[in-house]
Amino acid sequence: MKNLIFIFSIFCCTFVSAQKNQNYIEIGYSSICCGTPSTDPVMNYVNQFQKKNKTKNFEILRQSGLGREGEFNLYIGTDQLSKTQKVNFKKGLQSAITAQNTKRNQNSDGIVNFEGTKMVTKADLSKIKNLIIYKK
Repeated sequence: MKNLIFIFSIFCCTFVSAQKNQNYIEIGYSSICCGTPSTDPVMNYVNQFQKKNKTKNFEILRQSGLGREGEFNLYIGTDQLSKTQKVNFKKGLQSAITAQNTKRNQNSDGIVNFEGTKMVTKADLSKIKNLIIYKK
């Protein structure tokens, strides 16, 4: 009986520690008149960062249905990164987004919104109804 309780407690601890990300970065895609901007610059940066730093695949979630023209948010899990990797990831992500926003047509193209200091938790995401796993 004691062995069974011991094995069960080890199993529970393993299961709890194996949960996915708890902290996410939020990136918002908004539209002005003609739809949202492409996710390609951000996804290219994420893939390059992942290859360069040899990290696991990022957990990326998408919240759609935020407006009439297809506005959406992306949430990127960052728990797998060390503190210095998180800082470097946010800086590089900010520069990729800034470059994308400066190249856009001011009159028609949408904008990408990113606040490097804002973190979204798993509890916040559990309240969102239209959230799916993003695969590109």
